[in-house]
Amino acid sequence: MKKLSARRRHPLAVFVVLLIALAATGGLYTAFAPADEAQAGNTAAQSLAIEEGDALYQVGCSSCHGRSGEGGSDGPSLVGVGPAAVHFQVGTGRMPMANPGAQAPEKPRVYTDDEITQLAAFIGSLGPGPAIPDVSAYDPADGDAARGGELFRTNCAQCHNFTGQGGALTHGKFAPELTDVDPIYIYEAMLTGPQNMPSFPDSVLPEQEKRDIIAWLDAVNTSESPNPGGFSLGGFGPVSEGLFAWTFGIGALVALTVWIGARSAKARKS
Repeated sequence: MKKLSARRRHPLAVFVVLLIALAATGGLYTAFAPADEAQAGNTAAQSLAIEEGDALYQVGCSSCHGRSGEGGSDGPSLVGVGPAAVHFQVGTGRMPMANPGAQAPEKPRVYTDDEITQLAAFIGSLGPGPAIPDVSAYDPADGDAARGGELFRTNCAQCHNFTGQGGALTHGKFAPELTDVDPIYIYEAMLTGPQNMPSFPDSVLPEQEKRDIIAWLDAVNTSESPNPGGFSLGGFGPVSEGLFAWTFGIGALVALTVWIGARSAKARKS
């Protein structure tokens, strides 16, 4: 009888054993299940974003770019342009294009951030292309502004002017001004080459060099940047400023000379 009672388990001990077993099972579940569930959740969210983006695309974009992004007479193919190109074009309001023209200018955008993300997801599903960059890729704080100025003058100043004030191109096209442009859009423009701009993939202009250019523009070409030179006539450089001085300065001197001569003639007559 004593041996039999010793072998009996107290009900509380049985309960504790069950709790330990359940905890162990939960630990195994926590260790193995969430990764699969997270991946499944991400896949489902991506599928939903693509579906929503498709609906937005058919309403706002398909009339020019085709129902499947294949392009047409009114718009180029979007297969393979990638999410970054969509984020730039739609985020800056250049697309949808209000009126046909040589170039789509920047304007207030018509889609929200979520809708732009959905459109980018749909276009990204049509073919591989540059992805929307992470903040670390275009953070000006991580760039070298001095080196960025050299890179900008070598690669960008021919069109955007050496101070980033923009300039005219051919057939009604133009290089836009770069004052107060959001760093992510500068990075995406270099990455994707929108409209008349050539693209600068990482094989041509590495990520760090893009970041250096962004750091330079952030340092010298914002509304808060110091301008010790004073009035700059649009920042077009010594040629335009010299022309201004000759045209208006010499003109003013000629007018003054004529006025003095006229007064002298009147003085002699009197």
